[in-house]
Amino acid sequence: MAADHQLFARTLSAIVATSFFALLCSLPQVRSVDYTFMKDATQAPNVSYYDYIIVGGGTAGCPLAATLSERFRVLLLERGGSPYADERIGDMTRFSDTLSDTSPTSPSQRFVSEDGVINSRPRVLGGGSCINAGFYTRAGEAYVADAGWDVDATEAAYRWVEDVVAFEPELGPWQAALQSGLLESGIAPDNGFTFDHIDGTKVGGSIFDADGRRHTAADLLRYAREDGLDVLLRARVAKILFNVRGRRPVAHGVVFHDSKGRMHKAYLNAGRSNEVILSAGAMGSPQLLMLSGVGPAHHLRSFGITLVHDQPEVGQGMSDNPMNAIYVPSPSLVEVSLIQVVGITQVGSYVEGASGSNWGVRPRSFGMFSPQVISFFFFFLQTGQLATVPPKQRTPEAIALAAEAMRQLDDSAFRGGFILEKVLGPLSTGHLELRNRNPDDNPSVTFNYFSHPEDLRRCVAGLQVIERVIQSKAFENFTYPNFSMETLLNMSTGFPVNLLPRHDNDSTSLEQFCRDTVMTIWHYHGGCQVGRVVDTEYRVLGVDALRVIDGSTFNASPGTNPQATVMMLGRYMGVKIRSERLKVEGTEGAKL
Repeated sequence: MAADHQLFARTLSAIVATSFFALLCSLPQVRSVDYTFMKDATQAPNVSYYDYIIVGGGTAGCPLAATLSERFRVLLLERGGSPYADERIGDMTRFSDTLSDTSPTSPSQRFVSEDGVINSRPRVLGGGSCINAGFYTRAGEAYVADAGWDVDATEAAYRWVEDVVAFEPELGPWQAALQSGLLESGIAPDNGFTFDHIDGTKVGGSIFDADGRRHTAADLLRYAREDGLDVLLRARVAKILFNVRGRRPVAHGVVFHDSKGRMHKAYLNAGRSNEVILSAGAMGSPQLLMLSGVGPAHHLRSFGITLVHDQPEVGQGMSDNPMNAIYVPSPSLVEVSLIQVVGITQVGSYVEGASGSNWGVRPRSFGMFSPQVISFFFFFLQTGQLATVPPKQRTPEAIALAAEAMRQLDDSAFRGGFILEKVLGPLSTGHLELRNRNPDDNPSVTFNYFSHPEDLRRCVAGLQVIERVIQSKAFENFTYPNFSMETLLNMSTGFPVNLLPRHDNDSTSLEQFCRDTVMTIWHYHGGCQVGRVVDTEYRVLGVDALRVIDGSTFNASPGTNPQATVMMLGRYMGVKIRSERLKVEGTEGAKL
C-alpha cells in the first residue's frame, strides 16, 4: 500500500512539472479563453459515448475533467453558461452583482433554507469559484490525515491548482489594521502570507489577481487535452441511467436536456473501468442521486421515482458554517476588499473581514433585480428581506421603502466594513429532501444552525474576539470612539440578512445575536458523505460505475474556505483514478 502511495505521489509530481511548463507558455492567453472543446448543449448529438461522464463543471468538476482528459475521452456537463461571457464574474468590484441577480440565467441560483437563511448555489462553469469572495487556503494537516489522502499527492495537487488560480493579495490600510488588530487581540502567532491552515493570524491567498480579476476553476481546463474533452454548457442533467439486470445496479449513462428542451443521452463506452462521476455540489449531487433512484426508498416513492437502490443516507449530514457579521462604520476612507486576512482562533471560530471605499455611492435602484453596488451592506439589502416586519410583508416594495430611508442618510454612514466570524465545523447537521422531480428547482434543505450548543459557544467566542479587534489600538483609525459594542450589535441586528425575527435582547445577549443574525458564508457541505453514501475512493455504495467527487462528500468544511480543497480534490482524484486504471490495464509505466 505504501509503495502504491509513493508511485501515485511521484506520478502526480511529474505531471505537475510537465503541465506547469506548458502553462507558462500559455499564460498570456489567460483572459481571452476560447476553449475549442466548449460548446452549447444545443450542438450536442442526440446520443454520444465517452469513457467518463462528469456531471457538474464546478470547482471539482473542472480539474477532474482536465486531468482525466489527458488519457481518456471525457464529457463534462454544466447546467450554466461560460464565466468568460459574463463580465461581472471576473471583476472583484462586482462581486455582489452576480449574487443579487435572480434571473433564470444568473450564474447564481438563490435558495432559502428551511432555517430562513438566504443562500446561493452556482450555475456556471467554474462553480462556486465564480461567485465567491475569493479567499484561497488549504486544509489543515489534521483534515488531510482524517480524509486519508496521501500527503505528497495532496501537496502536488494543491500546487497544480495554485499555479493557475492563486495569488498573494496586497493589503490596503483597512485589511492591514484588521491583521494588526487580530494580533493585538491575542490571535497569534503572526504567520504572514501563507496558503497553509495554521493557528494564528495570516494573510491568505486569493483567486483575485493584482488587477482585481477573478481566476476560477474553469481556468484549470487549460490543462485539458483538446481532443480528449467535450464541455457542454446549459446541459441540464435529468437523471443517471442504470443497468439493473445484474446483481448490483451499474451506471451506464445520463439523460440531459439543452436550453431548448431537447433531450440527449450520453452513454459510457464499453469497459468496466468507465464511470459516471457526480460533481454537482452539496445541493446538486444528492438531489440528482435521488432523482435517479438512489436514496431513501420511502422518500423517492412518495414522488413516484423508481427505486434503484435504497440508500437512506443520501441527503443526510448537511451542514453550513454559520456566519455572523458586525458592521463597523469608519471615520476614515477604506479600500475595497474582500476576504484577505483571517484569524484562526483556538476558540473554534475564524475571524475575517471585508471593506469598501465606495460606501457613499448611492445606487440608482435598490430593487431586488437591479443591484448597482459592491458593498456587503447593500448586498445584504438586495438579497435579504426586512427583519423588522412580519415574513408575509417582506416584499420588494418594503425593501424599496427601507432603501429610500437609507438614501437619506449621510454618506459617512455607508463607509466602513464588516468583521465576521465563521464557526469551525460545524457540529450542527441537517438534511436535504426533494421538493419535486424537476432537477432545475432547488431541493429543500435544513441546516439546523446552532442546534448543537458547541456551535453557539464558538460563535459567542468569535464575537468576543471581534470586540477586542474593534477596541484595539491598531484599529482605532477605523472606528468611532463613542461607538460601544452594544451600539454596533444593535446596528448590525437591523440589517436584513435573513428571514428570522429579532428579539429585544439582541444587542445585550451574544447568544441571541448569533441565533437571530445568522447567515451563510456559502460553505455548505454534506449529503453524500464518505462512509455514509460513498466509500473512501468516492464510489457510491451499493452501485457500480458511479462516484461522487465534490464538497457533498465532506464531513466538515476544510480550512477557512473550502474552494482550494475542492479544486485539489478534483485534481487528486483525477490522477488517482487514472493512475490506478493504467496500473490495472498494465500500462502504469507508460509516459503520462
